[in-house]
Amino acid sequence: MRLLVNELLMKQIKFSLAFGIAVAWVSSNAVSTQVLNSFVERAQAQGGQLDSVEAEAVTDADATEEETEEAQDDNDDLARRIDLLAEELERLRSGEDGRELSDDDARARGLAPSAAAVYRSNRGLSIAGYGEFLYENYAKTKQNGSAGKGDTFDALRAIVYTGYRFSDKFVLNTEIEIEHAKEAYLEFAYVDYAATGNFGVRGGLLLVPMGLVNEFHEPTVFMGTERPFTENKIIPSTWRENGAGIYGAWDKVSFRLYAVNGFNGAKFSSGGLRGGRQKGSKAKAENFAYTGRLDITPTPGVFFGGSFYSGGSAQGSLGSGKDLGTTIVDVHSQAQVRGFDFRGLWANASIDDAVAFNLTNNLTGSKGLAEKMEGGYVMFGYNLLSQTSDIGGPAFTPYVKFERVDTQAKMPVGYSRSLSTLNNWRTIGFEFKSIPNVVVKVDYMKNTNDAKSGLDQFNVALGYGF
Repeated sequence: MRLLVNELLMKQIKFSLAFGIAVAWVSSNAVSTQVLNSFVERAQAQGGQLDSVEAEAVTDADATEEETEEAQDDNDDLARRIDLLAEELERLRSGEDGRELSDDDARARGLAPSAAAVYRSNRGLSIAGYGEFLYENYAKTKQNGSAGKGDTFDALRAIVYTGYRFSDKFVLNTEIEIEHAKEAYLEFAYVDYAATGNFGVRGGLLLVPMGLVNEFHEPTVFMGTERPFTENKIIPSTWRENGAGIYGAWDKVSFRLYAVNGFNGAKFSSGGLRGGRQKGSKAKAENFAYTGRLDITPTPGVFFGGSFYSGGSAQGSLGSGKDLGTTIVDVHSQAQVRGFDFRGLWANASIDDAVAFNLTNNLTGSKGLAEKMEGGYVMFGYNLLSQTSDIGGPAFTPYVKFERVDTQAKMPVGYSRSLSTLNNWRTIGFEFKSIPNVVVKVDYMKNTNDAKSGLDQFNVALGYGF
């Protein structure tokens, strides 16, 4: 019995020493008072106050069976407390004891799941990323009998997110992208100041907060092997510009409002606005724009809202008094409930001074820039395994999508529209996730237009996120 009591006493001393070392380690590494207090509260909850062991020396003959069992229980409890303390120290050392941030909370701040990695850390460096590979098998002839397009297999994107939490208030978040295995881009890079738990300010190279894909473009998040054409030609994803703004997120409402440099409208075309993105590279800033978004989340997994962009795009190219004003609005909604997945979006773009643009660039007839562009899609999917697998388990989701895009919805007087700029796509396919971080997608897309130049294609994609 004396040996058992002595062992208990030694373990209590070791526990006290370990706790002291932990406090010293936390203090020397400048962990916040909040984290330290949490640490102390956990230790107390796990083992009560760190009382000293008062053991009275007894002989083996005096020890009763009951006393021996009580001492053994104390010994087991102390061992458990030491193990918990060791785990806590390891979490603090590795930074794994992160902040709680659900995917819904991340989305309300304009962040896809992997992009939110730095917001889930307590301090220091964080690394995350995603990537996707895409095989496209095109029809060999178009519907009008002309030649089709060669098949391709592309290492489409490989992304690394690097972030750094300077303090409870300041965060740096960046996305570095390699496209097609050779082209490197800075996708976004900004400093975020969280003034309160619900409101913040950010500035740098920002994702324009429009649509369902531009901010949430990770392949494990959007359905389909390819991003919607509406969010390519009218909302030109991935769309980022230099600027600054504010954001807020409450229980059911979230918003973002930024000022950014405007498009370089000289690169607009009859096929859409995509060429006008400046991507933060020596961006022309004669014209600025404002963009914002408002979403309402009545219940987890469901949200709806709208977004806008408005500003000049001429950047001095059309002379005095003509700024090629460009306005884009969209309404969107998404519902992911009980295995069902519904997504829908409609977008409209209007362009002032289209006639001046066409004259300046010697565009005539159906080659001219439109005064109005519009497009939209609806998408339905159902996870067939939703009722049989746990949350985070395998998912097999067949889906269909119907999409219509018209980049010459309204032409200026004196200009005609092309028969190939109003396109309809019908897509059927499925996605399979053995785990939430890896997805395989397969679909068939049928494309029709009045020029009968639509090109059908069969696609296979592999995506990942971490």
